[in-house]
Amino acid sequence: MTTLDKSAERHLLVTIRSQPAHRQRVQGLLLELIEPVRREPGCLYYHLLVQAEDPTAFVLLAGWANEEAVAAHPTHPAVPGILALVRPLLASPWEVLPTQRVSENPT
Repeated sequence: MTTLDKSAERHLLVTIRSQPAHRQRVQGLLLELIEPVRREPGCLYYHLLVQAEDPTAFVLLAGWANEEAVAAHPTHPAVPGILALVRPLLASPWEVLPTQRVSENPT
């Protein structure tokens, strides 16, 4: 069995805090990104979560094959328009935590 080198992968945790009055709209806009982004070259996964104790705080979990895929993501046709609509509805700028995997997935 061949083990793939996963050192090039990039995983992002993005926290997005909506203004309370705009929580539903922000959630809807972020959900619109899911399927188009999942079809981007190099996208390994793309999931939207909401913090259990704060429904205005969303977390995007994104996995990318490499840094090039991460760099290309903001130029995907679906992304700039949605982000332009989301920005004015936020309580604060989104926070991006770039990470690299150090553990292997069990088979």
